[in-house]
Amino acid sequence: RRGRVMNDARRRWIAGLATVAALLAVAVVWDPMGWTSDQADEADGQLYTCAMHPHVLLHGPGVCPICGMDLVPVEPDPAAHEHDPAARQHDPAPAPADDSLGSPVSVHVDPAFLQSFGVRTEVVGKGSLDLEIRTVGYLAHDDEAVFSVNTKFGGWIEQAHVATVGERVSKGDVLFEIYSPELVTSQWDYISAIEYAERLRERGAHDDAVRQAESLAAAARERLRSWDMTPRQIEALETTREPSRTVEFVSPVSGFLVEKTGDSLEGLRLSPGMTVLKFADHHTLWVEAEFFEHDVRHLREDQQVVVTIDAFPQRQWDGTILFFRPAMNPATRTLTAFVKVDNSDLLLRPKMFANVVARTPAAADAVLVPSDAVLRAGGRSIVIVAEGGGRFTPREVRLGLSAAGRQQILEGLAEGETIVTTSQFLFDSESNLRAAIARLAAEAPNDRP
Repeated sequence: RRGRVMNDARRRWIAGLATVAALLAVAVVWDPMGWTSDQADEADGQLYTCAMHPHVLLHGPGVCPICGMDLVPVEPDPAAHEHDPAARQHDPAPAPADDSLGSPVSVHVDPAFLQSFGVRTEVVGKGSLDLEIRTVGYLAHDDEAVFSVNTKFGGWIEQAHVATVGERVSKGDVLFEIYSPELVTSQWDYISAIEYAERLRERGAHDDAVRQAESLAAAARERLRSWDMTPRQIEALETTREPSRTVEFVSPVSGFLVEKTGDSLEGLRLSPGMTVLKFADHHTLWVEAEFFEHDVRHLREDQQVVVTIDAFPQRQWDGTILFFRPAMNPATRTLTAFVKVDNSDLLLRPKMFANVVARTPAAADAVLVPSDAVLRAGGRSIVIVAEGGGRFTPREVRLGLSAAGRQQILEGLAEGETIVTTSQFLFDSESNLRAAIARLAAEAPNDRP
């Protein structure tokens, strides 16, 4: 066993030596600082790179130490040398303007490349930017059109005519028949007051006595009206002079039954002020829309929005923001806005899913570019500026708002400049490659030992 352990340790030691030797061999061949053969001295400063591995940079021709492909010479950027004769004689590649900051360098592109890759440009202009805020919500009852049905007296419901949630009623429809001892007594009081006033008039009583009796009858009639007996019911009572044991309670509004008390209304005992039924008029509905926190600053009350419903994709409704909830929802970080929508044709139903779009002017006289023209790398935003004559320069910009495929530029571009809108990533990659080559060339020794 001890012999096997010694053999394994010896094999690992030999493998380690082989790995170190291989790394040293690669370093001698690949080191960008100039550790090459004498052939590099004959290259007169010409750098060579691999098309597949552009980070490989040698001072002489040969093969790539990674993939074995033939190295190709690095062509300097003519635009970077045209103003510096000394650089044209000695420098193999242009140095960036500020190497410490890694500033991008210009790229000179052949017109055939522009045509082959369909490179398009656009002139930077100014205009107004309308922000489009999209969110979702649900349709709900209009709280201003919800009506609660209750009685102002106690009693028992003996027969219910409307008892199913979702039923639609019209104003004046009978809801239920109720028996109330108080209501029966009030009917008798009214009949007695009417008959007493008639007897006084027939007997030729004093006018003051007749007026007093008529006042009592009027007060009894007003009490019946206050207890929601209809004028038709009161007139029938005056005609028949017989009180009704049960009184029909009619709906004071038109709408849909959205809530009721208990599972069954018949036999239900009512107390004064107790809500029996609740109706909602669906000719107007509310949309409870949820807006994210960063969009709240662009919204206001009375703002117009557009509402679309998945059930009717070919139609849209105009809505108005009535008000907002006083506090944010801590779970979703959204603020609820109540949007009023007209529903005269009653196509919309509560609890439907709604898409809401709010448009608001966000910026005026702003520098605008297509959103696709901006390259985002880490925390930087880059656009490719066309300088003319086939020269293209990456430029860092500071962004503002974005909407409808347009991006606001706060700093870095001016009106009238031309930028690349397609294939701009190719120019940025080429610029970064040339900047890296320039830095390596600047670090390489000028004199060979």
